Amino acid sequence: MFDIEEFIIAVFLVVDTYLTPLLQHSPPRRKGAAPALSDSEVLTLEIVGEFLGHHEDAKIWRYFHHHWHAWFPALPDRTTFVRQAANLWHYKQLLQQKLLQVLGANESDLYRVDGFPMPVCGFKRARQAKVFAGLASYGSSATKLGTFYGFRGHLLINAQGLIMGVSVTPAHVDERDVVPELVSGLQGLLLGDKGDIREVLREDLAHQSLTLLTPLRRNMKQYHPQWNRTVSRHRQLVETVIGHLCHWFDIEHIRARDRWHLTSRVARKVLAHTVMSYLNHLKGRPCLRFEDLIKA
Repeated sequence: MFDIEEFIIAVFLVVDTYLTPLLQHSPPRRKGAAPALSDSEVLTLEIVGEFLGHHEDAKIWRYFHHHWHAWFPALPDRTTFVRQAANLWHYKQLLQQKLLQVLGANESDLYRVDGFPMPVCGFKRARQAKVFAGLASYGSSATKLGTFYGFRGHLLINAQGLIMGVSVTPAHVDERDVVPELVSGLQGLLLGDKGDIREVLREDLAHQSLTLLTPLRRNMKQYHPQWNRTVSRHRQLVETVIGHLCHWFDIEHIRARDRWHLTSRVARKVLAHTVMSYLNHLKGRPCLRFEDLIKA
């Protein structure tokens, strides 16, 4: 476990170690002076802020401005910080993928896929909503949301619970249409839910040596309660990860007004989840044990 000072330092060391080579290989700025607050520091503030429950850019900036300004004296004004953070959206994705490589995530042969709703606003306000007009759409959710207006997140994890991929689509997009993109190049077993039942999808995945297993509907000839219970039990890990993303990192609530900031914030939350898994790995703890990572 870390105390809060050790936690901030640990996150910075992880970020700086793996981000620096990425920045050297592909610099984010071709001309002009480098920002006073380094890119490694910006991502550290974002990751730590997310984990501590500050899910909006302004709240992250405010927290470090009020409590840790001595540690980050070059922290700029809020608008500049938010812009710099959003400009690093691609490096957040690259850093997350690098950490997956270090953790050996690609050595897995068992994967799980599932989705979650990301409403833009309340259903009653949807007709008047102007944010993401032409991008968001209406969709249905098996949760208490029912019909909602917004996006749908599609998640792929491996056997350890590490996030291998996240795709955000308009809410009406069928999960089965997104699966091939998420699992491209993977082999082994893929556990889905009843919403992933599609014979053509199963056959296409089999061509890349990936076997899709799902619970069966009652009207299917092969239906057997024990089979459904077995598949559902092995799928519980993806529900745990979605629980982390929704309740720990608040990924289901969109607090952006354009695709650029939405992409950056989703990448930030996925990166924060992976960094926490990496820190647990360094401590010899289960990857998904987030509850006591910081000392009370």
